[in-house]
Amino acid sequence: MKTDLTTTTRSLVVLLALAVLAGCSTTRTLMPTPHLYSEGHEVLFEDLAPELQSSKVPVFYVTDRAPETDEAGQLKYGFQRSASIGYGEATVEIGEGVTWQEVVAASRSRKREQRLGIELRQVRELGRTPSTPYPIVPRGGFFDYTPTSLEQGRVALEKFRQQIDARLALTPRKEVLLFVHGYNNSFRDAALTWAGMWHFFGREGVPVLYTWPAGHGGLLGYAVDRESGEFTIHHLKMLLKALSEFPEVEGLRIFAHSRGTDVLVTALRELFAESRAAGVDPRERFRIRHLMLAAPDLDLGVMEQRVMTEPIGIAVGAITIYVSPTDKALGISRWLFGGLRRLGTAEATSLDRSTYARLKTVGNVNFVELKGDGGSFGHSYFHENPAVSSDVLLAIRFDRKPGAEHGRPLEPQGNHFWLIRDGYLLPPP
Repeated sequence: MKTDLTTTTRSLVVLLALAVLAGCSTTRTLMPTPHLYSEGHEVLFEDLAPELQSSKVPVFYVTDRAPETDEAGQLKYGFQRSASIGYGEATVEIGEGVTWQEVVAASRSRKREQRLGIELRQVRELGRTPSTPYPIVPRGGFFDYTPTSLEQGRVALEKFRQQIDARLALTPRKEVLLFVHGYNNSFRDAALTWAGMWHFFGREGVPVLYTWPAGHGGLLGYAVDRESGEFTIHHLKMLLKALSEFPEVEGLRIFAHSRGTDVLVTALRELFAESRAAGVDPRERFRIRHLMLAAPDLDLGVMEQRVMTEPIGIAVGAITIYVSPTDKALGISRWLFGGLRRLGTAEATSLDRSTYARLKTVGNVNFVELKGDGGSFGHSYFHENPAVSSDVLLAIRFDRKPGAEHGRPLEPQGNHFWLIRDGYLLPPP
């Protein structure tokens, strides 16, 4: 009986973990207005192209989720894997039947007069690459991909480049803002999240959602999604390589959340190693201006040994890591991994001494610790908490370094750690 009770208890905890780590919900509203705008610290939607002044929010997506159709015969993406990469445009709508002026007013208000829902209205796939791995042929004692597959891949990516180029023409910021979501996020949920964030980015630059086949659900959902995260790494590398070869893209700003941080960091490690082996500076090749990791579901020890030992930091402009010691979702993740601590719950005193030394040497890596409301089990605070979303925007939109002297008044904790509270940027009570 004791064994049965233990098994039952563990199963219930696993089911709870699957629920709290999930990113999707049936009803969504526009994320809270960041304090940055509601208190008038910065201007929103200044000199925005007329084509983008709408309650509709267009977001490009790249995915290796397998295409499906819903009951009405419309395109959708689930959690099944695809060996090829599809890309297209997802259209998200803020409110229903509201004017652009009403959207702007709500986006600048701390307390909104009307509740604004946010929903995925249309998904259009614009192209697809050949399946990977490409066929190979022997050549000079080595192997190479067949000319046909290389040409098909080139044509597909050229069409994608043209789409990106057309959107860049609408914005003075010639950069791509790339988002990699986490565990159990559906296509819809990831699209809604990134549409909301890009909306408050002032709709500057070009938003691209990289969505991998997460969202399996069920008792084995976390394990299945973890393996799908391994599956998707090659495809994410293909996207990052392609973006680095688009001459119109002057820079790349990448944001990853939860389990997506492991997917992204692994892809970057491999790309940077390949670049260095070829004698090319990865900073110049990939032009990554800022790398942000929010609530990273990464093993803390693995991060110190693999990420810090192989200097990712010097290959990008800046790195910001958002953490919360009270993140309940990552607490359950820690339990699932037998007590191994997650990077997303790190504190100013929890890193190895050699890691602090490396952080000091590199100089461009900063941790921001949340003291306050983390939203869904303390895990989705980057868009649910208006204090944190404000700091994200100060760092990634306005290029502010941490510190009051730079216009980003985080509280210094030492060792490259900074503190953010719920009242960040609000007037004193």
